Amino acid sequence: MLTNVSLIRRIKRGAINYISIKTRCVPMILSSFSHYSIIHMVANMYVLWTFSSGIVSLLGREQFLAVYLSAGVISTMVSYMCKTASGRLYPSLGASGAVMAVLAAVCAKVPEAKLGIIFLPVVTFTAGNALKALVAIDTAGLILGWRIFDHAAHLGGALFGVWYVAYGHKLIWRKREPLVKLWHDMRSRGAGGSRPGGFSNEHKLI
Repeated sequence: MLTNVSLIRRIKRGAINYISIKTRCVPMILSSFSHYSIIHMVANMYVLWTFSSGIVSLLGREQFLAVYLSAGVISTMVSYMCKTASGRLYPSLGASGAVMAVLAAVCAKVPEAKLGIIFLPVVTFTAGNALKALVAIDTAGLILGWRIFDHAAHLGGALFGVWYVAYGHKLIWRKREPLVKLWHDMRSRGAGGSRPGGFSNEHKLI
Protein backbone atom coordinates (compact mmCIF):
# COMPACT_ATOMS: atom_id res chain seq x y z
CA MET A 1 0.00 0.00 0.00
CA LEU A 2 2.82 2.36 0.88
CA THR A 3 4.46 1.56 -2.43
CA ASN A 4 1.29 2.47 -4.33
CA VAL A 5 0.92 5.75 -2.44
CA SER A 6 4.55 6.62 -3.14
CA LEU A 7 4.09 5.79 -6.82
CA ILE A 8 0.98 7.96 -7.05
CA ARG A 9 2.82 10.86 -5.43
CA ARG A 10 5.68 10.53 -7.89
CA ILE A 11 3.28 10.48 -10.83
CA LYS A 12 1.50 13.59 -9.54
CA ARG A 13 4.81 15.36 -8.96
CA GLY A 14 5.97 14.49 -12.46
CA ALA A 15 2.72 15.71 -14.00
CA ILE A 16 2.94 19.00 -12.10
CA ASN A 17 6.54 19.50 -13.19
CA TYR A 18 5.59 18.75 -16.81
CA ILE A 19 2.76 21.28 -16.74
CA SER A 20 5.03 23.85 -15.12
CA ILE A 21 7.73 23.37 -17.75
CA LYS A 22 5.19 23.51 -20.56
CA THR A 23 3.61 26.73 -19.29
CA ARG A 24 7.04 28.34 -19.02
CA CYS A 25 8.14 27.38 -22.54
CA VAL A 26 5.00 28.46 -24.39
CA PRO A 27 5.29 32.15 -23.35
CA MET A 28 8.85 32.24 -24.67
CA ILE A 29 7.45 31.41 -28.12
CA LEU A 30 4.47 33.75 -27.85
CA SER A 31 6.60 36.65 -26.60
CA SER A 32 8.30 36.73 -30.00
CA PHE A 33 4.96 37.72 -31.51
CA SER A 34 4.15 40.37 -28.89
CA HIS A 35 5.46 43.94 -28.93
CA TYR A 36 5.38 47.00 -26.72
CA SER A 37 4.05 49.26 -29.48
CA ILE A 38 3.25 49.51 -33.18
CA ILE A 39 6.58 51.24 -33.81
CA HIS A 40 8.39 48.38 -32.07
CA MET A 41 6.62 45.83 -34.25
CA VAL A 42 7.08 47.77 -37.50
CA ALA A 43 10.82 48.18 -36.88
CA ASN A 44 11.29 44.47 -36.24
CA MET A 45 9.17 43.44 -39.21
CA TYR A 46 11.04 45.81 -41.53
CA VAL A 47 14.39 44.27 -40.59
CA LEU A 48 12.92 40.78 -40.91
CA TRP A 49 11.48 41.61 -44.34
CA THR A 50 14.84 43.04 -45.44
CA PHE A 51 16.76 39.87 -44.61
CA SER A 52 14.03 37.27 -45.13
CA SER A 53 14.76 36.63 -48.81
CA GLY A 54 18.43 36.05 -48.03
CA ILE A 55 17.81 33.63 -45.19
CA VAL A 56 15.12 31.71 -47.10
CA SER A 57 17.45 31.30 -50.08
CA LEU A 58 20.10 29.92 -47.72
CA LEU A 59 17.94 27.66 -45.58
CA GLY A 60 14.64 27.09 -47.35
CA ARG A 61 11.21 27.88 -45.94
CA GLU A 62 10.87 25.03 -43.46
CA GLN A 63 14.34 25.43 -42.01
CA PHE A 64 13.90 29.20 -41.79
CA LEU A 65 10.69 28.77 -39.79
CA ALA A 66 12.36 26.28 -37.45
CA VAL A 67 15.37 28.55 -36.92
CA TYR A 68 13.19 31.63 -36.38
CA LEU A 69 11.00 29.99 -33.73
CA SER A 70 14.00 28.38 -32.03
CA ALA A 71 15.81 31.71 -31.97
CA GLY A 72 12.76 33.33 -30.40
CA VAL A 73 12.77 30.82 -27.55
CA ILE A 74 16.54 30.92 -27.03
CA SER A 75 16.81 34.72 -27.12
CA THR A 76 13.93 35.09 -24.67
CA MET A 77 15.50 32.53 -22.34
CA VAL A 78 18.84 34.37 -22.46
CA SER A 79 17.03 37.64 -21.77
CA TYR A 80 15.27 36.26 -18.70
CA MET A 81 18.45 34.64 -17.41
CA CYS A 82 20.33 37.94 -17.61
CA LYS A 83 17.46 39.87 -16.05
CA THR A 84 17.21 37.38 -13.21
CA ALA A 85 20.95 37.51 -12.60
CA SER A 86 20.98 41.32 -12.56
CA GLY A 87 17.78 41.68 -10.54
CA ARG A 88 16.05 43.68 -13.27
CA LEU A 89 12.79 41.78 -13.58
CA TYR A 90 10.67 43.17 -16.41
CA PRO A 91 8.97 41.51 -19.40
CA SER A 92 10.84 40.41 -22.49
CA LEU A 93 8.67 41.14 -25.51
CA GLY A 94 9.30 41.41 -29.21
CA ALA A 95 10.75 39.55 -32.15
CA SER A 96 14.09 41.36 -32.03
CA GLY A 97 15.97 38.33 -30.70
CA ALA A 98 14.67 36.09 -33.48
CA VAL A 99 15.21 38.86 -36.04
CA MET A 100 18.79 39.27 -34.83
CA ALA A 101 19.34 35.56 -35.39
CA VAL A 102 18.17 35.94 -38.99
CA LEU A 103 20.33 39.03 -39.51
CA ALA A 104 23.37 37.40 -37.92
CA ALA A 105 22.96 34.21 -39.94
CA VAL A 106 22.92 36.13 -43.22
CA CYS A 107 25.81 38.39 -42.21
CA ALA A 108 27.91 35.45 -41.04
CA LYS A 109 27.23 33.44 -44.19
CA VAL A 110 27.74 36.35 -46.61
CA PRO A 111 30.04 38.76 -44.71
CA GLU A 112 31.13 40.61 -47.85
CA ALA A 113 27.57 41.65 -48.81
CA LYS A 114 26.98 45.40 -48.93
CA LEU A 115 24.41 46.90 -46.59
CA GLY A 116 23.09 50.41 -46.09
CA ILE A 117 20.86 52.53 -43.87
CA ILE A 118 17.47 53.55 -45.23
CA PHE A 119 17.86 57.16 -44.06
CA LEU A 120 21.50 57.38 -45.22
CA PRO A 121 21.56 55.68 -48.63
CA VAL A 122 25.05 56.97 -49.46
CA VAL A 123 26.56 55.15 -46.47
CA THR A 124 27.40 51.50 -47.13
CA PHE A 125 29.28 48.86 -45.16
CA THR A 126 29.85 45.13 -45.27
CA ALA A 127 27.54 42.68 -43.54
CA GLY A 128 30.44 41.34 -41.50
CA ASN A 129 31.27 44.78 -40.10
CA ALA A 130 27.60 45.45 -39.40
CA LEU A 131 27.33 42.27 -37.37
CA LYS A 132 30.47 43.11 -35.38
CA ALA A 133 29.15 46.60 -34.64
CA LEU A 134 25.74 45.32 -33.51
CA VAL A 135 27.30 42.69 -31.24
CA ALA A 136 29.65 45.31 -29.77
CA ILE A 137 26.78 47.73 -29.09
CA ASP A 138 24.61 45.06 -27.48
CA THR A 139 27.53 43.81 -25.39
CA ALA A 140 28.18 47.34 -24.14
CA GLY A 141 24.48 47.82 -23.47
CA LEU A 142 24.30 44.60 -21.49
CA ILE A 143 27.36 45.43 -19.39
CA LEU A 144 26.38 49.05 -18.77
CA GLY A 145 22.74 48.23 -18.06
CA TRP A 146 21.16 50.16 -20.92
CA ARG A 147 17.42 49.59 -21.17
CA ILE A 148 16.70 51.12 -24.57
CA PHE A 149 16.72 47.66 -26.16
CA ASP A 150 16.73 44.10 -24.87
CA HIS A 151 20.46 43.68 -25.42
CA ALA A 152 20.60 40.21 -23.86
CA ALA A 153 17.95 38.93 -26.27
CA HIS A 154 19.80 40.52 -29.19
CA LEU A 155 23.05 38.82 -28.20
CA GLY A 156 21.36 35.49 -27.62
CA GLY A 157 19.69 35.63 -31.02
CA ALA A 158 22.84 36.79 -32.81
CA LEU A 159 25.01 34.08 -31.28
CA PHE A 160 22.42 31.44 -32.11
CA GLY A 161 22.23 32.64 -35.72
CA VAL A 162 26.00 32.55 -36.15
CA TRP A 163 26.23 29.14 -34.48
CA TYR A 164 23.48 27.69 -36.63
CA VAL A 165 24.97 28.58 -40.01
CA ALA A 166 28.37 27.36 -38.81
CA TYR A 167 27.39 24.13 -37.05
CA GLY A 168 23.65 23.80 -36.43
CA HIS A 169 22.65 22.92 -39.97
CA LYS A 170 25.05 19.98 -40.09
CA LEU A 171 24.26 18.78 -36.57
CA ILE A 172 20.48 19.20 -36.64
CA TRP A 173 18.81 19.86 -39.96
CA ARG A 174 20.57 17.43 -42.28
CA LYS A 175 19.05 14.56 -40.31
CA ARG A 176 15.60 15.96 -41.09
CA GLU A 177 16.09 16.78 -44.77
CA PRO A 178 14.73 13.40 -45.99
CA LEU A 179 11.45 14.13 -44.18
CA VAL A 180 11.28 17.63 -45.66
CA LYS A 181 11.97 16.27 -49.14
CA LEU A 182 9.27 13.64 -48.67
CA TRP A 183 6.83 16.37 -47.63
CA HIS A 184 7.65 18.42 -50.73
CA ASP A 185 7.30 15.38 -52.98
CA MET A 186 3.88 14.63 -51.50
CA ARG A 187 2.82 18.25 -51.88
CA SER A 188 4.06 18.39 -55.47
CA ARG A 189 2.16 15.23 -56.41
CA GLY A 190 -0.96 16.60 -54.78
CA ALA A 191 -0.63 19.84 -56.74
CA GLY A 192 0.00 18.00 -60.01
CA GLY A 193 3.63 18.96 -60.33
CA SER A 194 6.33 21.15 -58.88
CA ARG A 195 5.55 24.71 -57.89
CA PRO A 196 7.69 27.83 -57.67
CA GLY A 197 9.39 28.10 -54.33
CA GLY A 198 9.42 24.36 -53.80
CA PHE A 199 12.26 22.35 -52.35
CA SER A 200 15.45 22.41 -54.36
CA ASN A 201 19.13 21.90 -53.73
CA GLU A 202 19.94 25.58 -54.03
CA HIS A 203 17.61 26.30 -51.12
CA LYS A 204 19.70 24.19 -48.80
CA LEU A 205 22.57 25.57 -46.79
CA ILE A 206 25.80 24.00 -48.04
